[in-house]
Amino acid sequence: MKKIILILSVALSITAWGQKTSNLAEYNYQTFNCDNKGYFDTKKYKKEEIDGVFKLLYTYSGVHFTNHMVFKLSDLEDVRKNKNQYLQQLDKQYQEKKKELYGLKVINLPEWKKLQQETIQIFENEYQLKKEELNAFSDPATLKNSKFYSTCKQYIDALTSSDKQKMYDAWEKFAQEKSKKNSDPQSVITRFNDQLNDLQKDDYALIDLIGLGFYNCANGSFRPDPNDEPSLYEKFDKIFTKLKQDCDEP
Repeated sequence: MKKIILILSVALSITAWGQKTSNLAEYNYQTFNCDNKGYFDTKKYKKEEIDGVFKLLYTYSGVHFTNHMVFKLSDLEDVRKNKNQYLQQLDKQYQEKKKELYGLKVINLPEWKKLQQETIQIFENEYQLKKEELNAFSDPATLKNSKFYSTCKQYIDALTSSDKQKMYDAWEKFAQEKSKKNSDPQSVITRFNDQLNDLQKDDYALIDLIGLGFYNCANGSFRPDPNDEPSLYEKFDKIFTKLKQDCDEP
C-alpha cells in the first residue's frame, strides 16, 4: 500500500512539474554586455508587457533626440543657419517616439507603472530643453520663458540681461568652477581669457553658458538618481523563472 502511495505521489509531482514548465516561454534579450535567455510564466506575464518594460529600461533610458552639440564657433554657426531644419527634425522625432512611448504595454505592477510615467516626464522635458537650446543660440532672450527658469535662473538672467558685463561675469564664474574639476585648471582659465579678449567673445560666452551651463543645469533637474537604477534592472531579471546570461569580460 505504501508503495502504491509513493508511486502516486511521484506521478503527481511529475505531472505538476510538467504543467509548470509548459507555462514557461522563452525570452531573449540583450543588455549592456550580456546576451540573456530567460523563461517567463505565461500565466503571470504577457510578452508585449515584458517588451514594454525592457524598452523603458534599455531603449528610453538615455538621450531620446538627435544632439546638435555646440562646442566651437563653427558648431554655433551651423545651428543658427539650420535652426528651422533642426527644429523640424526634433518635432518629427518627438511625434514618432511619443507614439511608441505612450503606447507601451507594461507589466501591471507599481514599479513598472511608475517607471513608465517617469520616463514619459523625462522624455517631455528633454524635448522641451532641446527646443529651448536650439532657439537660444540664435536668440538668448527666448530663455526668459524657459520651463527651467526657476531652476537655472543664474544662467538665464545673465544671458538675457541688457548689461553684457553680467554675462561676462557669469561666464568667468562658470570657467572658474569648471577649472576646479579639470586636471589642468590653468588651461581652462587661459582658454577663458583668450576667448574673453577675442572679437567673438559674445559667441564664446553663449557656447559655454547655453550649451554647457544652462543645458547641464536643466538636464540634471529632471534626470533620476543613477543610484536608484540598479534595483530596477535586477527586478527585471527576476521576472524570469530561469535565466541564463552570457556576458563579455569587462
